[in-house]
Formats: sequence, structure tokens, C-alpha cells
Amino acid sequence: MPMDQNQPAPVPTDAPSGMAQYMRTIDERREAIALATPAKRKAELGQFMTPGVIATFMAGMFTPLRKKKIRLLDAGAGIGSLTAAFADRAAREEAASLQCEAWEIDSQLHEPLQDTLDACAGAMRAAGGKFESAIQPGDFIVSFSGLFAPDKMASPTHAILNPPYRKIHSASAHRQALRNYGVETANLYSAFVALALKALADEGKLVAITPRSFCNGTYFRPFRELLLHKTALVQIHLFESRVHAFKADEVLQENVIFHLVKGQSQGLVTLSSSCDATFSEVSSKTIPFEEIVSPTDKEKIFHLVPGEDSAATIKGMSRYSNKLENIGLGVSTGPVVDFRLRDHLRAVPGEGIAPMVYAHHFDGGFVAHPKLDAKKPNYIALNDETNKWMMPTGFYVCVRRLSSKEEKRRIVPAVFDPAKVAGPIIGFDNHINVFHQAKKGMPKEIAKGLAVYLGSTFADRWLRRFSGHTQVNAGDLRAMRYPDLATLKEWGEKVGDNLPTQEKIDQIVGGIDEQD
Repeated sequence: MPMDQNQPAPVPTDAPSGMAQYMRTIDERREAIALATPAKRKAELGQFMTPGVIATFMAGMFTPLRKKKIRLLDAGAGIGSLTAAFADRAAREEAASLQCEAWEIDSQLHEPLQDTLDACAGAMRAAGGKFESAIQPGDFIVSFSGLFAPDKMASPTHAILNPPYRKIHSASAHRQALRNYGVETANLYSAFVALALKALADEGKLVAITPRSFCNGTYFRPFRELLLHKTALVQIHLFESRVHAFKADEVLQENVIFHLVKGQSQGLVTLSSSCDATFSEVSSKTIPFEEIVSPTDKEKIFHLVPGEDSAATIKGMSRYSNKLENIGLGVSTGPVVDFRLRDHLRAVPGEGIAPMVYAHHFDGGFVAHPKLDAKKPNYIALNDETNKWMMPTGFYVCVRRLSSKEEKRRIVPAVFDPAKVAGPIIGFDNHINVFHQAKKGMPKEIAKGLAVYLGSTFADRWLRRFSGHTQVNAGDLRAMRYPDLATLKEWGEKVGDNLPTQEKIDQIVGGIDEQD
């Protein structure tokens, strides 16, 4: 059933006069601290502080706060931008009281954070409400055990988060603590969200901005299952620009903002988007949750497509619905990690030497080898140390793993044609993905047809439904769906020595109504 009572409230665009100037002060402080903080320290803490305009948008996603008694959790509070935006809204809506627990491990931020909390108290008092706050200086993950038990403190009714972003090593204290709490995840941001959900009271509400990487991939599947089991998704907001949300910090991950309600039955979902983090043009639509996570998908991948082109993509998906394994193909990361085999790389061919294929060898949809003006060597020596990483020659399809910040296409394919690259054994660099047939080459027409499909606008949109990273990993490509072999063969028979133009590829593949 639709969750009308939980549909997002209109987003406030202006702070009240009492807080407007101070929220600008917070932004100025945030920018100054970000510039003064070394990149190494940011990376150690996973620290990317929230711009005020994003904080205001996030606070606006909560349902009305009028006359309510609110217990707010802000874990990874920074200098308090999110709490300030939330308190601003609570004051304007005349909430009865606001009690805030602000967790921040970086002691250098405690003074400006306290200034923010003091300003929040003033805004609430001016609006006739009460405000209490406490800065918690500990490690949110390590300190979590029993923290929100009845004899400790009341469970939060609301949580607003911009959690730290950093991988969690499998042997770390964080990973062990999380396992003790029944949470299995590989990044601090998903760990913070998972623990905040555990802390929330029943029907508690959470709004968070995080990387989009949790939407797919094996490592995040337990986290996705937790979200699906414990919460209802009310709204999710996408940024069409990959870098704008945290532009000053050069974050390459796409970010999403999502609103969850703990213990609520799932209903319709508002999927909104904006060109960037100014929110000058926001579009939204209401869709069934099944369009985001298919009930039959064991991986529980989140598919997120803003705008009107999603219907065309979904229609095309019904035609190209084969798993890669079901058509007898596979994809793997290139097995050669060149820096580990640096001593075996060679600049010129010779006896006992094999071609080494990198992404810079991609040219016109095919692998062009050698590239004599390239910085990296074109060959690798064959010996006991390198042989196990080689693959037999044959027709393969290679795909670049890395794309630039705003590149038009995420999937960049190239056919490896053994007639164009001499050598019975080939080395594929691990910065490319390799489509194969049982770790060997595939028929020529199948390879060319697969490259046509991967180079299509439709396939690109398929990937963007669930992947928001600059990397295109083998797992992402396995998660996609493909035409059958007969269709790939038919397309491949139309390909000569170069892939067709983008317009021609999209005419061949179809599955979309508009071309990019």
C-alpha cells in the first residue's frame, strides 16, 4: 500500500532569519576547514563535510516535525551542518523539543560543532521549543554496543547522516565490532547507516547521503538485505553530475540521498533527481518499489533511473534478459597486475615474449597492438612466474575498468582479434575486464556482436541503473543482462574492421526511445 503519511514534505529553500546568517557562517567554516585539512587526514577519517544546501535539502525530506518531541542522531557530525539544518526546520515548524546526540571523533572539530549546537539551541528557544545536545567524542562503531539500550539512553526518533567514507579491513577492530552487532559490511558509510538503523526507535526516520556503491556488488549485499528487511524506502535522490555534491573534495563516487523508515511496510517510492547539488531544477516521479529492486533478484540490486527514459530501458530489459553465464560466456578482471611483474615487462618483441594488452591499446572498438609511443611496455616475458597469468589467444572483448569523471560512456569495449595481435599467449592488464568463453576465446561473430551491445546507449543505461562509480568492475558486467547468442552472432556479422558509429549501434541494439 502507498505510504501517504510518509511522503516527503516540500523541501524548504530559505532558512528563517534567525538562522540564515549562521548557516552561511557554518558553510564558510566548513570550506576553510576543508582547505586547511591535508588530504591524507581526510582519507584517514573518511571525512567529507556537508555543504549547507545539501543539508537543507536533506532536512526537508523528513515528514512534518510540528509539535513533536524529537531525539536526533547525527553520527559523523563534522561541524554540525546537518544538525543545524534539521534544527532550523524544527524551529520553523515549532517542534516541541529537540534532543541531539552529535557523534564526532575528530577533536579538532568539537569547538565549531559546539558553536553550531549553541546556535541551534538559540533558534529552538526563539521558536518556543526546547533544545538539548551532547557531543559524543568516541568511535561510533566501537562504542555502539549497548549504547541505546533502555538503561542507557532513549532510542533516536530521527537520524540524519553524512557518514565517513573509507573501506574497513577484514581484520580491523571495526569489522569485528560490527560482526558482534550482526552487521556485515565493508565500508564505514554503510556501517554507520546500519548501526543508526539499529539504534532508531520503531518507525524512526533516517535520511543519509552516501556513495551509490551499496546499490550493487557482492560486498554490499548483506547491507542491502538489512535495508530491505528492516526499513521502507520513502525517497531516493540522485545527482546527474558525478562530482558536484562534494566537488571541493574531488569525490569521484556518485552520491545519493535516501530516506528510510524503520519497521514500515514498503509502498511507493519517490525517485527524484537534480542536475547538481544546487537543487535549482529537481524532477521527481513516484514508482513501485519493484522497479527499484526486483522481487526475483537474489542479489537485491538497486536499479535507479531518473527521468522518463526508465520506461524504455525497462522495456528493453525484457528483451535482453539473459545472464552472462546462461549464454556460456564469462567476464573476469585482466589477470596481469603489471607492477607486481614489473621486472618481466618488455619494450620489444622476441622469443619467449607475449603481447601485453592495456586500455590504451583500444582503438576504434578493437585492440590495436603494439602502441610504440605508449609509456607502458607492449610485451611481457613468459616464464614460470608469469605463465599462470596468461590467456590463450582468441577472440575476446575487453572493457576498460576506469572512466574519467564525466565521460559520456561508462562501458568502453574493444574486440581482441588474434589476427591483429601476434602471439599464441596474451597478457591482459588488470585495469581492463575480459569477456571470454571458459577462460578462452569465443567465436568471432559473437565477440563483435557483444562489443556492439556493450557499446550501445542501452547497455550504458543498464549499467547506470545500479552502478555509480568511475570503475566498471567485472561484477557490474556480470550483473547486467544480455541478448542470446543468436542475436549477438547476427549483430557481429554486420561488423567489419571497426565498430559502427554510435548512432548505428543504437539502431542495431534498440531498447531506447532517445539517443544521448
